[in-house]
Amino acid sequence: MRHTSVLSALLVGATVLAACSEKSADETVERAFQDVNVIDDANLNDVMLTVADPNEAVTYFQRIVKEQPDNIEFNRGLSQSLIRAKRHDEGAAAWQRTVALTGATDDDRVELADALIRAGDWANAEKTLTAIPPTHETFKRYRLEAIVADSKKQWKKADSFYEISAGLTTSPAPVLNNWGYSKLTRGDYKDAERLFTSAVTQDGTLFTAKNNLVLARGAQRNYNLPVVPMDQTERAQLLHTMALSAIKQGDVETGKGLLREAIETHPQHFEAASRSLAALEA
Repeated sequence: MRHTSVLSALLVGATVLAACSEKSADETVERAFQDVNVIDDANLNDVMLTVADPNEAVTYFQRIVKEQPDNIEFNRGLSQSLIRAKRHDEGAAAWQRTVALTGATDDDRVELADALIRAGDWANAEKTLTAIPPTHETFKRYRLEAIVADSKKQWKKADSFYEISAGLTTSPAPVLNNWGYSKLTRGDYKDAERLFTSAVTQDGTLFTAKNNLVLARGAQRNYNLPVVPMDQTERAQLLHTMALSAIKQGDVETGKGLLREAIETHPQHFEAASRSLAALEA
C-alpha cells in the first residue's frame, strides 16, 4: 500500500512537472512572438513615418490607435502623420491627446506647439512653449520661440531665439533661412541677404533660401544672380523671381530682360515667365 502511495505521488509530481514544463514552453514561445511583433510594429511605424504616403500613414495609425488608445508611440505616429499630410487642425488635436498620455515628454509638447502654429493657433502655441521648462533647450523649441516672437514683432527676442536655435544644431540652414525671412519682412535687406547666404552655404540644396536671397538682393536693386549652386531649372526660376522683384521696384525694362533670360534658360517651356512677359508687352 505504501509503495502504491509513493508511486501515485511520483506520477502526480511528474504530471505537474510536465504541465509546468509545457506551460513554461508556451510562455517562452508566446514571449518570443510578442518580441517579434514589437520589432515588426516598430519597423512598420518607421516606414509609415518616413516613406509611406502621409494619408496612408494616417489611416494605419488611426486603426492601430483605435485598438490601443493609450499607446503613446502609436498616438505619436498618428499625430506626426497628420502633420505630414498637412491636416494641421487634426494634427494639433492629435498632439493634444498625445501629451495627455502617460509617458509624454517635453519633446512631445514642442511638437504640439509646432502643430498649433501650423493650425494658426498662436495663443495656445505660446502658452504651450511657456509651460515647457527652460531647462529643455533644443533647436526646435527655440526655433518655435523665435517664430512666435516674430509673429508679435518682438524683434530683439526673435533674434535672440534664432541665434540660440542655430547654435543648437549641426544643420542650421532652415533656421538661418527663417531668420533671414524675418529680417526681410522688417526691411533689413542687407542683414537678410547675409543670413540667406549663410543658409545656402550650409545647405546648397535649399532652394527656398536661394529664392529668398534673390528677393533680398532685388529689394536693394541688385539684379545680379548670387554665386550659389544651381542647376539650369533653378537658374531660370531665380531669374524669374529677380524679374518680378525688378518690376515691383519700378524697373520694368530690366524686369523684361530678366524674364526673356529666364525663358531662354529654362530647359522646358517656362509658362509663368512667358505669361508675365506677354502681360508686360501687351
